[in-house]
Amino acid sequence: MIGFECRTASALLAVLCMAPALSAPAIAQTAAQVGGQSEAPIAAASANGASDLPDAPEGTAQVAGTLLDKQGNPISSATVTLIPVGRLGERTTTSAADGSFTFTGLAPSQYRLTVTAEGLDFYTSGEFTVRPGEAVMLPGIALTISTSSTVTVTASQEQIAAAEIHLQEQQRVFGVFQNFYTSYIWDAQPMSVRQKYVLAFRSLYDPPQFLIVAGLAGAEQYEGTYPGYGPGIEGYGKRYGAALATEVVSRILGSAVLPSIFHQDPRYFYQGSGGIASRTVHAASFSFIARGDNGRQQINYSYLLGSLTSSAIANLYHPASSRGVGDTFQTFGIDLAGNIAGNLFREFLLRHLERVPAFANGKH
Repeated sequence: MIGFECRTASALLAVLCMAPALSAPAIAQTAAQVGGQSEAPIAAASANGASDLPDAPEGTAQVAGTLLDKQGNPISSATVTLIPVGRLGERTTTSAADGSFTFTGLAPSQYRLTVTAEGLDFYTSGEFTVRPGEAVMLPGIALTISTSSTVTVTASQEQIAAAEIHLQEQQRVFGVFQNFYTSYIWDAQPMSVRQKYVLAFRSLYDPPQFLIVAGLAGAEQYEGTYPGYGPGIEGYGKRYGAALATEVVSRILGSAVLPSIFHQDPRYFYQGSGGIASRTVHAASFSFIARGDNGRQQINYSYLLGSLTSSAIANLYHPASSRGVGDTFQTFGIDLAGNIAGNLFREFLLRHLERVPAFANGKH
């Protein structure tokens, strides 16, 4: 849930304030394959032109590659789509008789690639970097051919969403701390109910999250928050247990239960383009406006009600001196402010702090 992520972001902000400046890591990523694809040798690309969309800025870079089946035979007439991450302007072409494809006139950006064709498993790559004037030659993309030529293999909406969520699960700040609930794919497929629950539990048992909770409990101990818990190891243990309970309740409610009821997407969608003011408004508004599973903007009932409900449930285990309606709304207000700060952190910083595997010859 977004509230959970924002508390993680707040803790990371504290770490950043104490840590020396870090250089931006290499973020070029190895292509993720779906449906059992395997690697193949690099092949030369032909000069197929890519269709121009008005929202895609022109540039001097190009991306080329070759489609092969498992026997090494070229695959022609496949639909190849190149998608810029975090903005509009995807481009589409078809593979030539020798399986090659080329996209030219590309602006520098992060991209991902998808391939669809009759009788083939759907393919989506990981994100990779294209720099100004660079010619990126992708490794040969091997696709699995259906055993029956009369069957057309078409990826379902849930299959595409699963591939996109798999990419999200590789997003880690400093290579350690999860950033599972930020989507850099602007037009990502909506998550199914099952996927919302699976990702929520996946984020809860991620080992580094226990370190985050430990840090939050330590900060509360230092500040004397919830004085009824007392000092020392015993007081810290109670604060840790309460913080962990709050994270579990808020995550399940805000990322799975309520998004399933209200048909809303629990992820933050990275804008990445536009001016600072535009991106700031976008980030701050995500605490109040969510994307529905139908793609439309809606009041963010999932986060707002989830945060308020988890604050109220905390009255069950907080000390008697820290309970009541006033304390509930105070906790909710603090969480809301932290959520806005966390979204700003996602929009402007997290992407530059993530470490991902190398892909092709791109560099960051």
